Amino acid sequence: MLKPILRRLGSGAAVLWAAATAAYLALHLAPGDTVDTLVGDGPDTPVIRAQIAADLGLDRPAVVQYLDYLWRLLHGDFGRSYVLQRPVIDIIGSQIWPTVKLALAASACSVVIAVGLALLTAGRPRWLAGLVSTVELTVVSAPAFLIGILLLSLFSFRLGWFPVSGDRDASALVLPALALALPIGTLLSQVIRDGLERAVEEPFAVTARARGLTRRALLWRHALRHALLPAVTLGGTLIGFLLSAAVVVERVFGRPGLGQVATQAVGDKDIPVVLAVVMLAAAVYVLLSTLADVAYLVIDPRLRRS
Repeated sequence: MLKPILRRLGSGAAVLWAAATAAYLALHLAPGDTVDTLVGDGPDTPVIRAQIAADLGLDRPAVVQYLDYLWRLLHGDFGRSYVLQRPVIDIIGSQIWPTVKLALAASACSVVIAVGLALLTAGRPRWLAGLVSTVELTVVSAPAFLIGILLLSLFSFRLGWFPVSGDRDASALVLPALALALPIGTLLSQVIRDGLERAVEEPFAVTARARGLTRRALLWRHALRHALLPAVTLGGTLIGFLLSAAVVVERVFGRPGLGQVATQAVGDKDIPVVLAVVMLAAAVYVLLSTLADVAYLVIDPRLRRS
């Protein structure tokens, strides 16, 4: 198991470098100037502009700035915020827990939705499967922020069951988590259901039914493990969607977290903060994708022998 894990870590390092480079280039090529943002409505003279650029190191050649940025990343130094004049690691650290809570809750909900829908509809009549597939396709096609607005309109404004915004208690986490989980869960349920229906036609399933195993026991004990492999593969790629959608959903529900930090930093062209958020998202994506690869070996022992 060590060799594939090391190979995966090597490719993960390449992904982190690519994400850091792409984010760096995108921010520097975007319209607007960091010095203009920092000057704002205050005194604007060439001397002040030159001093700001020198203090932030923006007067150096672009290649030197890029190499210095990579060197600091290797040492875990994300720099200081241009606007807030605080270490970036402190800004991220103070806002990361609400986002982590939201991502964990959304992941748990998506697993429950995916497995529950797949087990309830696998092998059912064709009309029922078609109806469920239509609903799933509709949900998958809707962006997370639109689902969030609909959930707010129904359960907060109309019924008053959940708070509209904030992060006061667990009830404030329900609607944002569902807004993120519904597209992912319904997509994964289609993959798992297809895997279940193929698995129950395999020789081992025929043998199990001949021994008197019930349909529910067959799905839970044998077919589900076979159906989870493609879902784990797809789930690893959906982590990127979850992280990017969480930024928007946090804004829709007025929640604290990295969403507010990232959008504010983009508006202020606070490059160190934006780059730190991008690198954090890339690192989480690489970590979870690596764990998904390891999960293959846990789910299917045949992969360990091969």
